[in-house]
Amino acid sequence: MTLELAGIEAGYGGARVVQGVSLAVPPGRIVALLGPNGAGKSTTLRVVAGLLRPRGGEVRLDGERIAGLPPDAVLRRGLALVPERRELFPSLSVAENLDLGAYARRDRAGIAADLEMVFALFPRLRERRTQPARTLSGGEQQMLAIARGLMSRPRYLLLDEPSLGLAPLLIEEIFRKLVEIRAHGTAILLVEQNAAAALRVADHGYVLETGIIRLEGSAAALAADDAVRDAYLR
Repeated sequence: MTLELAGIEAGYGGARVVQGVSLAVPPGRIVALLGPNGAGKSTTLRVVAGLLRPRGGEVRLDGERIAGLPPDAVLRRGLALVPERRELFPSLSVAENLDLGAYARRDRAGIAADLEMVFALFPRLRERRTQPARTLSGGEQQMLAIARGLMSRPRYLLLDEPSLGLAPLLIEEIFRKLVEIRAHGTAILLVEQNAAAALRVADHGYVLETGIIRLEGSAAALAADDAVRDAYLR
């Protein structure tokens, strides 16, 4: 019951962006993928989500090879991507964006229950359920993007830079919600430049530089590592 990447090679055109990346996300855990801009973090998520076919290596979910499957097939297997910059439908309401998150489901009772769950997790979305997404604040839009991902009832949530553009207090609020999501049993692969925030909530972490995993360990061990502290925590 684990999401595993083994030797993933990927890129765009003639450029190699990811070079032999291997990592694992156990069920019910938050795993942080850290690194500077251009390290290959988002490219790695795109491979997992089925948006980019790898040039080599494997992605396995519970032992099944899923690399190369189309995004809708990956979603139906329980992996949901919350993309960088959210990619909401700005003219649609909060409720309509959430409905679209459940488009692959047919269990109406389950969808209704999950809608109540995300409204309990993010009460401000309930208050703004009839508002167009474009009228929300940046923090509220990030909440909506995460909630929309949860509406597919994923086992693994793939989060790309959830702190991007948010004030420190909002970042803390969003990351507290990630801990609650984990408590409900959803594992998270968290791509994040804000290493300090990510390591406070993660169980395990990997540091990616120029497409290569340079460091790996428990979140506590990485937070205490001098190389990580010097590069990312000061």
